[in-house]
Amino acid sequence: MSIAGRPVAAHLRARVPALTGRVVARLLADLPVYADLPHEEISGDIADIVQHNLRLFADVVEHRRPATDAELAQQRDSAAQRAEEGVPLDAILTAYQVGTAMCWQETAKGALPGDLATVLEIMDRIMVLQQQLTSAVSSAYLEARQILDSQDHGGRHALMAALLTGEPLDRFTHRTGLRPAPRYLAMTLALGPHPDELNQSPGPGAGVAARRKIRRVRTALDHFAGTPALTALDTSGGTVLLPAAEPPPWHGPGGLCELIEEATRAAGVPITAAAETAEPEAVPAAVARNTEIADLIARTGRPPGLYRLADVLLEYQLSRPSEALHGLAQLLRPLEAKPELLRTLETYLELGLDRRATAAALHIHPNTVDYRIRRIDRLTGLSPARPADLQHISAALVARRSV
Repeated sequence: MSIAGRPVAAHLRARVPALTGRVVARLLADLPVYADLPHEEISGDIADIVQHNLRLFADVVEHRRPATDAELAQQRDSAAQRAEEGVPLDAILTAYQVGTAMCWQETAKGALPGDLATVLEIMDRIMVLQQQLTSAVSSAYLEARQILDSQDHGGRHALMAALLTGEPLDRFTHRTGLRPAPRYLAMTLALGPHPDELNQSPGPGAGVAARRKIRRVRTALDHFAGTPALTALDTSGGTVLLPAAEPPPWHGPGGLCELIEEATRAAGVPITAAAETAEPEAVPAAVARNTEIADLIARTGRPPGLYRLADVLLEYQLSRPSEALHGLAQLLRPLEAKPELLRTLETYLELGLDRRATAAALHIHPNTVDYRIRRIDRLTGLSPARPADLQHISAALVARRSV
């Protein structure tokens, strides 16, 4: 089919990149909820679905047929994602109407009187496609919302609450008919903020970015477990329980380190995780221990990643309340008025007592590092150069962060 002497489908495909930009700009101008979306989402998911719709319209016109279910799959997936992010359905449907209208304007531009029959046929095709899009998007959106609501109030929510509170499992099974898994991988996650959360704060876009981040983390968890994970996550992190027939491997393909790396890539934020496999009765204690470990990681300045108790044994033990803890912290008290000395000492230990690496990290001369280490020795009586002192210094640094 041709209008104004040009094949409609070929013309539209050639105009897809430019028309996509115009449609997206119109959505941002006319729909406040889209203007508040994170830039990553606008330039990624939203632009992608606009391009997909434009190419679909070209295919429908070229082959003179309705869209197939397979061709509408991407629109359904997009609608489900927007439902999880809390974008209103009426805004989504309006966006599709705006895109369809702009597509029609581009198609009919320059139409001549002799093109009337073609214009009418294309109008009919576009009306059918709009009906299909409205039906597919609405049903996928409402289905996703129903699933989300049932997850929030249904059996999985009750199961997680029972596991975290330590409710007797026989009583829970009798009450709900649900049976817990033999054991669970309990994880405490700390999620960093996504750039779009900071850039959009405190508007609605920040909330969308946060929900998008959480959704991507949940998707990675569900894929790893092969079943929907039990999660209680907010924008800063939370608790995850994954059914585990056997303790999963820590390293290697399919291991937990790989899971956290994948979740980090998907969410686009740093993730710190503490994990432990436990039987259902031991889940509350495991979650409490993981929370302490995650807090220790944050306070001791360790990098994001996956940790277990074995990785922080010294810090964990020294964080227990005791008279010795206070005494250890006092060993470095003479450095409190000299923050440059304390920072040098911490960096020196973090870099394996490498004076040149320490100097580079602090942007000072290696001789300055030597001088500061000597001053630390004079003030505290402790030197990293003496093995016995090194143990006390390491413990004292941990104790300072714990008191």
